[in-house]
Amino acid sequence: MTRRELDAAGITDPALRAAYGHCRRLNARHGRTYFLATRLLPVDRRPAVHALYGFARWADDIVDDMGDGATTAERAATLARLEDELRQALTGGARPTTEPVVRALADTAARYAIDPAHFTDFMASMRSDLTVTDYATYADLRAYMHGSAAVIGLQMLPVLGTVTARAHAAPHAAALGVAFQLTNFLRDVGEDLDRGRVYLPADLLAAHGVQRDLLLWSRRTGRPDARVTAALRAAEDLTRGVYREAAPGLAMLDPVARPCIRTAYVLYRDILDAVARSGYAVLHRRAVVSRRRRAAVAADGLARVAAARLGAAAHRTPPVPARHDACSAKEAG
Repeated sequence: MTRRELDAAGITDPALRAAYGHCRRLNARHGRTYFLATRLLPVDRRPAVHALYGFARWADDIVDDMGDGATTAERAATLARLEDELRQALTGGARPTTEPVVRALADTAARYAIDPAHFTDFMASMRSDLTVTDYATYADLRAYMHGSAAVIGLQMLPVLGTVTARAHAAPHAAALGVAFQLTNFLRDVGEDLDRGRVYLPADLLAAHGVQRDLLLWSRRTGRPDARVTAALRAAEDLTRGVYREAAPGLAMLDPVARPCIRTAYVLYRDILDAVARSGYAVLHRRAVVSRRRRAAVAADGLARVAAARLGAAAHRTPPVPARHDACSAKEAG
């Protein structure tokens, strides 16, 4: 499948093909929902999505998964080296990169004219994760999520293509990136707490009488608390509101790319349903979407792909591919 994708995308250089293959494996291993949705894209666009995901995953792993013995200073130095390699690659620096995720990302950015500012903003949020452990207000969290999530949606837009001006679709793409990340924050609140982080804003928690100490107590003892449950329910409501912000953007996408993003939209939103069904027990166990449900959503996506391709063939006037659109994107499930 990797060879078919790379051939369709016109990626012929052996080292570049290897770099894209590396990114695809990262996506398959770490982004189950995202990878499943990506399989619904036209085959020539999949490598670009793997490159975007692979780079983001690599940077995130530097922050969180370098090993228990890695110090903050060591993580910061590694992240700085990655950012320097990225800057060199995006600007055509004299020093060629040997980092596969950077090589694939730079190629994707050039092919689809992705605004380099999106990657700068992303790296700024990654750096903040090294030292920032909580957020006082939702506004503070949104500022962080601009770089960590909203720009991911914006990076994707040129790859997906749109049937309207990209500027009209951009706010919805940014909102979808934020909705996906808020979903992850709610699902992973216990795991993040183990890393010393609380992403749910303090003002939302405090409105229900919850502070970090109470979360730690519930995590440690495995015992629920009505105040925590109320706060998590409020976080769910907040997240569903962001999904509503994102929803109009689905119809603005290229029809043949639309089933991919719709599938991701449905499956990530289903995580919220799983959280609610668990009684908001995310401090004690991870909420998951069943394989049966994932298969059903994927089957629906495949049917939509077939219909979109038939429609495109019948009209013979598909949207202009995003890679030929010189407009830069300003935006990430």
